[in-house]
Amino acid sequence: MSDWFHELPISWMSLLVFGFTYVRTFAIHVGVAALARRGYAKSFKAVSPGMLSPLGVIFGLFVAFTAAQVWSDNDRASAAVTHEASALRTALVVAASLPAEQEAKLHDLIRAYAHETATMEWPMMAHRNASLNVTPLPIQEALQLVLSSPAINSGQQAAQREITNAIEAALDARRQRIIVSRAEVNAVKWSCLYLQAICALLAIALVHCDDRLSSLIALGLFATGTAASVLLIAAHDRPFVGQIAVTPDPLLQIISEPVTKR
Repeated sequence: MSDWFHELPISWMSLLVFGFTYVRTFAIHVGVAALARRGYAKSFKAVSPGMLSPLGVIFGLFVAFTAAQVWSDNDRASAAVTHEASALRTALVVAASLPAEQEAKLHDLIRAYAHETATMEWPMMAHRNASLNVTPLPIQEALQLVLSSPAINSGQQAAQREITNAIEAALDARRQRIIVSRAEVNAVKWSCLYLQAICALLAIALVHCDDRLSSLIALGLFATGTAASVLLIAAHDRPFVGQIAVTPDPLLQIISEPVTKR
């Protein structure tokens, strides 16, 4: 689905999804009713009601498999952001073992990286054009600062190793975050999901073609379930886009919270 759709508030997204589904459902109801009045009712009634159960099960499986991908992507996105923030926080805390000038410089670079990530890289991830080929300059300079600084004692050597490992862990989490930002439910899956829903709706309309009220009620119930399933998946489809997207709050806390020296 397009970026503009995922960026909509949940209320507007709900209106579009439910409206589109109800319009399609009503079109099926009207079309089947019109054909039934033209003499096809007998053929329609020959369709076995037993078909509804397997069609519904298949649709449920489509929803489950699609939702499983979406939940996995969101879990990976949240874990990557949390891991990145935790690694950077570790680097800030351990930096207390370095000389004061190096510690202050490292703090400034890590905070600059967190701010740049939240304000510049996050919008790029929302549009799936964040690059893995470019490493943000502040984190590069932070790593170079740690590696190039001479260690006076064994404590500073251990601190430099731990800070280096923490920065490398943050960079790995950043890579995972960017990779997940490109994930989405592709057009083939959406098409198959809606096609299966249309098949089930059409079967319901055929089975109830002799009673327009019961047909409308049954179609409305299934259409509501279909729209709710689609809305749930669409709202979580892109982990870094939309009203309930993964936010950079864990990284921004690095900027706002003071570091307690040990």
